[in-house]
Amino acid sequence: MGYVKTAMLMAAMTALFMGVGYLLGGAGGAVIALVVAAGMNAFTWWNSDRMVLRMHNAQPIAPGDRLGLHALTMDLARNAGLPEPRLYLIDTPQPNAFATGRNPANAAVAVTSGLIRSLSREELAGVIAHELAHIRNHDTAIMTVTATFAGAISMLANFALFFGGSRERLGLVGSLLMMFLAPMAAALVQMAISRTREYAADKAGAEICGEPLWLASALEKIASGAARIDNDAAERNPGTAHMFIVNPLHAYKRDNLFATHPATENRVAALRAMASQTRPTAPSARQPITASRIPNVGRRRRGGPWT
Repeated sequence: MGYVKTAMLMAAMTALFMGVGYLLGGAGGAVIALVVAAGMNAFTWWNSDRMVLRMHNAQPIAPGDRLGLHALTMDLARNAGLPEPRLYLIDTPQPNAFATGRNPANAAVAVTSGLIRSLSREELAGVIAHELAHIRNHDTAIMTVTATFAGAISMLANFALFFGGSRERLGLVGSLLMMFLAPMAAALVQMAISRTREYAADKAGAEICGEPLWLASALEKIASGAARIDNDAAERNPGTAHMFIVNPLHAYKRDNLFATHPATENRVAALRAMASQTRPTAPSARQPITASRIPNVGRRRRGGPWT
């Protein structure tokens, strides 16, 4: 997403936030909402990566890990023209992954233990390349900020429901519409952008790793695992679901207006079509990507990172 589109999105979310503030307190409420929105922007911009990683109890993966994740990520990051992001492991059996951080220099990629156990090295390369594409496209910061805004708007709308707000300005019907439509509009903006960015990251990720079919195969396995295995941390923090490569929740079934991700079969079909049309040149790798499976994750040292 370009900076112009990002600015337009933030302006729209701020306007929604101010609209609910006006409903609650008139012009003064709108000004307060604007100040709060600015503070939220600044806070999430600087702390988005730490916030999300803490929510999912992600632990750092030490450089030189025996799984070769740092070496693999370094190769892919170089091919993408990015600095190597920090790597984290989330100890959950559900296969999944996400990227976070305010910019490429401060980015992080988190993978689950279930992902490492279930994918081949090629498939894992496709997933990491997908997350690197999100970082290169500057998706990570904007989606975290958008999620924060959506939650805040919903919270303010609930306040309006309980405390009434300035009903004389809009009338009872207008107040009720604002209370329900404001959070819905915020959620729709978030979901629509999430769906668009996943297709873009799939395409760019396939180009980064050099083989669209690696990512297509990984998506099928991740979707199958996510449908069967719960991700407790994600269920407790549903506002982060759109950041994962596949929706970690069990609330969606189809590629519809209210889904945070496109249907996996649609993404896989697009990647297979891409593979049939062009064969990207595979990156030159420090460590060759072979068909061997990633071994089980190591144990974490007491107070230290995963190795």
